[in-house]
Amino acid sequence: MAVISTAPLRRRLRPGAGDQDKAGPLTYAVLAVAAVVSLFPLYWTFVAASNTGERVAQSPPPMLPSGELWTNITTAWNQADMGKALLNSTVVAGCVSLSTVLFSTLAGFAFAKLRFRGRNALLTLVVATMTIPPQLSVIPLYRIITDLNWGNQLKAVILPSLVAAFGVFFMRQFLLEALPLELIEAARVDGAHSLRIIWHVVLPIARPAMAVLGMLVFVQSWNDFFWPFVVLTQQNPTVQVALSSIGGGSGHDINQAVIMTGALVGTLPLLLIFAVLGKHIVGGITAGAVKS
Repeated sequence: MAVISTAPLRRRLRPGAGDQDKAGPLTYAVLAVAAVVSLFPLYWTFVAASNTGERVAQSPPPMLPSGELWTNITTAWNQADMGKALLNSTVVAGCVSLSTVLFSTLAGFAFAKLRFRGRNALLTLVVATMTIPPQLSVIPLYRIITDLNWGNQLKAVILPSLVAAFGVFFMRQFLLEALPLELIEAARVDGAHSLRIIWHVVLPIARPAMAVLGMLVFVQSWNDFFWPFVVLTQQNPTVQVALSSIGGGSGHDINQAVIMTGALVGTLPLLLIFAVLGKHIVGGITAGAVKS
């Protein structure tokens, strides 16, 4: 048996050649600065929510938490129906996320892998709708909602957002690269119909992108203010609509601490969702980025 010498290979390797993937002190320093800058607004919200309004209005403002958090939460909860607002936002964001992910995945699959007349023109039209400011559609959409007698109802917020052009384009771009055409052809040869192909082939492959899109849409829908503020009232608000009535007053009478408390309460569900599903979402992104 011939013996292959590795001495020339060892001589060609530079000292520390296998350490290029290890992070150095500068990397950790940059990451630490980025983490501090990213987390500081959340920390300041907590500090302001735990102080009194007079203390928050002082200059310089406080930088350490105090003991007024529960009092401010009680005040914010009494000034607006935060319990109902949290429930309404959960229903709206959940319905919008599920419908957007489902319809965007189906449309993205059609644009990516199916052949039909006018596909490119229709895709161009869908993408072109992203350039239209949403404020232009408020008046005609409001008239439709009024004619249907849907004012102050959650479906007036949910139905106009059941699908998004960005979601369709996002899923189309993902499936264009991640879904081999050979898998679809093999499934058809085996006698699978379109619904079975979508369920057993498309959805498992699209799961990483669906998780990312669902998270993005949920956050956007939860933080949406303009359209819910137009069609909803304080008797049936979402979180953002309810926050508009917290800390009321005029001029210097506005209680910034109570406002920040309401913002903190409205942000906690998003933080909880990301804490529970963050690993799955990041893992899905990583899995979708690896090609065989």
